[in-house]
Amino acid sequence: MQFTFLNKEKKMGKRKSVTIFGYPLSIFFIVVNEFCERFSYYGMRAVLVLYFKYFLKWDDDFSTTIYHTFVALCYLTPILGAIIADSWLGKFKTIVYLSIVYAVGQVIMAVSAIHDITDGNKDGTPDNMTLHVALSMVGLLLIALGTGGIKPCVAAFGGDQFNEDQDKQRSTFFSIFYLSINAGSLLSTVITPILRAQKCGIHTQQQCYPLAFGVPAALMVVSLVIFIVGSGMYNKTAPTGNIMVKVFKCISFAIKNRYRNRSSKIPKREHWMDWAEEKYDKLLIAQVKMVLKVLFLYIPLPMFWALFDQQGSRWTLQATTMDGNFPFYDPPFFHPHQTVNPILILIMVPVVDFIIYPLISKCKLNFTPLRRMTVGMFLAALAFVAAALVQLQIDASLPDFPSSTEQQAKFINMVDRPIDITAGNYTFQLEAFQDYYTYGRQFELKIDTGSPVLISLPDGTRNTLVILEEAGRIRNIKVSVKVRSKSHVSLFQTFPRNSHMDFVLKCFLVTVCKNMSTYVDVPQGTAEFLIKNAAGNQCVFSREFGFGSSYTFIIPPTFTLEENCGQHIKEVEDIKANSIHMAWQIPQYFLMTSGEVVFSVTGLEFSYSQAPSNMKAVLQAGWLLTVAVGNIIVLIVAEAATLPDQWAEYILFAALLVLVCIIFAIMAYFYTYIDPAKIEGNFANLEPEDEKKKNLEVAKKDMVENHNEKRRKSSNSSSDEEETSQTNF
Repeated sequence: MQFTFLNKEKKMGKRKSVTIFGYPLSIFFIVVNEFCERFSYYGMRAVLVLYFKYFLKWDDDFSTTIYHTFVALCYLTPILGAIIADSWLGKFKTIVYLSIVYAVGQVIMAVSAIHDITDGNKDGTPDNMTLHVALSMVGLLLIALGTGGIKPCVAAFGGDQFNEDQDKQRSTFFSIFYLSINAGSLLSTVITPILRAQKCGIHTQQQCYPLAFGVPAALMVVSLVIFIVGSGMYNKTAPTGNIMVKVFKCISFAIKNRYRNRSSKIPKREHWMDWAEEKYDKLLIAQVKMVLKVLFLYIPLPMFWALFDQQGSRWTLQATTMDGNFPFYDPPFFHPHQTVNPILILIMVPVVDFIIYPLISKCKLNFTPLRRMTVGMFLAALAFVAAALVQLQIDASLPDFPSSTEQQAKFINMVDRPIDITAGNYTFQLEAFQDYYTYGRQFELKIDTGSPVLISLPDGTRNTLVILEEAGRIRNIKVSVKVRSKSHVSLFQTFPRNSHMDFVLKCFLVTVCKNMSTYVDVPQGTAEFLIKNAAGNQCVFSREFGFGSSYTFIIPPTFTLEENCGQHIKEVEDIKANSIHMAWQIPQYFLMTSGEVVFSVTGLEFSYSQAPSNMKAVLQAGWLLTVAVGNIIVLIVAEAATLPDQWAEYILFAALLVLVCIIFAIMAYFYTYIDPAKIEGNFANLEPEDEKKKNLEVAKKDMVENHNEKRRKSSNSSSDEEETSQTNF
């Protein structure tokens, strides 16, 4: 290995730069820093919507809303970070300070997921959920500020480490930098779901969200330490004023000046930005025109990101209703689909760049950047059509849950004879397990010739009522399955028998009855249950569980603890196992990733090529802003569109993107590509002549003002002399 020491003269003094194979050693600290930071961010985000749903007990819609609000904030704050870095602290200090904020936010998220801190009664459920929600919201806010604030600084800071004659090395650095982003994303989306699937806790063992959030927090601290260690090797450029501020001021002045000169008598100018010529030079105005021209094309782009970022929300929730039994991985709640996107990116970027595009070029097709972006948007729309088709298959395999104003009830006869049931509008003879029946608010229940009783069940639930007869007593089991929150509550009550065999339900959701357990989580696959009595006799009962299945096991009065005790236990299948495999999501991920490679990478290249030399950061911030707006669109559509079926929402998003794609194609057709360097060069050549003209105009204006001033003084002097002579007279 060869080391070279180069001297660089800087305003702050001389600094020695160490290079390895022609590359500054400092960039290796930056690349490792980016890898750890991306691991931290994507690792936390991989389980975030599941944390909302299963730990905070939020429903799917609210979980989606908060998730996309967080992502939107992450892409709004880069503007703030760019302004702070360029105008105040500089890139290095901005990265350090906001990384500290970032790390604190990750630590708070890990603490918010510790259920034991508020589990006073040690039952495994937090007693003060408000505290956990508050901590998680504070943590997410700090993370959004940190990750967004450093986003526009890290890559640019890495570019600052190279000399002007190191263009090739700088280009290679950005490729390595992009690779580190996807490598961190890939590893984190594999590892954090594994960590989440572990069991941890002081009083009760729960899914280990503290570990799933804690490891990303530790990686963020490591990222910060590594970045600071390389401090002595960095080329740190001092802040010279934010070009974005100048752009906004120039645009603002042009608008105000145009408004002040709105009279029809004033001659019009070729472009509305030309109204800024009174205060700003023509080069800056021309650069702003170029930026605005590209930003106008950005208007339709947020719709692409509205679909793309639902991979972490709606598509993740879709996966929870599918069979995740992969032969190469066994723990529950692991979703291999989360790794598909980064893997496909690492494969498809070189394939598209070195195979697909050259083949298209050989076919003499003018596949311009804007046409590529149009194709990418269309592929994303196809991805959501594929997601809708998968959702239709999932819906067909799921139980028919009642609406929010209906309930379902199933009756199970454990008496050794048929019984007649009249429940609401349904009359049937109960031989064995029966199907669910749907009711309104309440119904009357009558058993055999007994008197009818009024039954009220919680709205939106599935309920199983088991009728037992033992020693002259009727037993009733009520199983409630909440549809929206997916929380399961099983209740049991024993009632004295009377001459008419009628009974009254007295056990409600707020009551925990001693004769039956609540639903318990069991791992996918074979689960074993140990049953024993007070005398110490015991037996083992085993059952195979599929993903998403839910059963009620009934121990009859004749049950004995013998070797094959399981054959005497009756089971009720409340919810069937998920039968649609997660592998069916791969086509939609392939289409979405293909769209991302064609759209996102090309969009960045197009923005860079069409931006003025000193305003590439402005367009970078504008590009990131489209991601934020896209997530806001998801919030609006999710709240406004009250569609009963998820597949219909997927089709709605696909249709909206196709419409936007057509609009963008029309805008792209009329777009004229420019060469910013050539335009800037033309203005640079004209600048001395313009300066001369401007100086002549200023000199001429001064001469006129001086002449007018002399005439005014002369006039005042003549008037004074005339007044004096009249007084003397």
